[in-house]
Amino acid sequence: MAGVTNVAFRTLCRELELAREGTISGLYVCEMVTARALVERHPVTMHMTTFAPDETPRSLQLYTVDPATTFAAARMIADEGLADHIDMNFGCPVPKVTRRGGGAAIPFKRRLFGQIVAAAVRGVEGTSIPVTAKFRIGIDDAHTTHLDAGRIARDEGAAAIALHARTAAQRYSGAADWSRIAELKQHVTDIPVLGNGDIFDADDALRMMAETGCDGVVIGRGCLGRPWLFAELSAAFGGREPANAPNLGEVADIMRRHGALLAQHFGEDKGMRDMRKHIAWYLHGFPAGADLRRALALVKTLPELDQLVGQLDPEIPFPRVAEGPRGRQGSPGSVALPEGWLDDPDDCTVPAGADVMHSGG
Repeated sequence: MAGVTNVAFRTLCRELELAREGTISGLYVCEMVTARALVERHPVTMHMTTFAPDETPRSLQLYTVDPATTFAAARMIADEGLADHIDMNFGCPVPKVTRRGGGAAIPFKRRLFGQIVAAAVRGVEGTSIPVTAKFRIGIDDAHTTHLDAGRIARDEGAAAIALHARTAAQRYSGAADWSRIAELKQHVTDIPVLGNGDIFDADDALRMMAETGCDGVVIGRGCLGRPWLFAELSAAFGGREPANAPNLGEVADIMRRHGALLAQHFGEDKGMRDMRKHIAWYLHGFPAGADLRRALALVKTLPELDQLVGQLDPEIPFPRVAEGPRGRQGSPGSVALPEGWLDDPDDCTVPAGADVMHSGG
């Protein structure tokens, strides 16, 4: 969720859960940052790790490929009190990442994967900071790694694991195979196993837990344009009926608040440029008109955002067509990997240049 789950979006989600449910029960994770950039104190990376003053627990997600850098980043987080939880993301299927041996390519190298998890756990030793890990089923159907990855992460001290029930080759296409989450839950029984993939409403979350036995769910694309989803999940898990989905007038108010939070975090110019992608997700399924959509896609200032969303019909109910998949989907494809990557799963050589990239993978 790089470029999405910054402090502005997390604050909005938390506000909506608190307003609807009277409490905050979800864990809201910072967008993914690169461990090397964190250790080197890259200004953009340090800004990405911003948390709201009242945000707790503060959850920071790391992209990493190198045990030494991982240890240094975890030690820095612990020593400087930068976060209360470290989540390690080994699920990114983007070709520019896997081509260098990062992201979803890492768990195939089981010794290296174990060394990375162990380094993070060692880096926070003596603190109450838990380390968790998220990964995919594997590289493709011929190279599945989720059971090994779950066992290794547990053995190296991970407090919980999460499985996105797709292979890297699937990317975000097709359907998530929830049966693999059930397999992992049966394979790793002594730490929580969380499920991820194709949860777009509270019913999906309840069904995943019933079908797989997993201990909780992880939300990704399901919250795009729907920051109130976490309030719905809180209600459903508490045995309460979720509040009605917002009508277009309520969505307009949420968009205004989101824009104000982004402007506060980035400044008005960059905040509005960032807001543009969210507008398309918010209006998915709503009748808004081509001219208004085009104007909103070019919004430059907060007053302009306020004026444009004020043209939306506030009485239009939330459309059923807006339920279901949102965000990127794309098509499956072969996974770009370094030459010889699949030759030896026990090779623990750190992939060259895989962490020389901007934060967020």
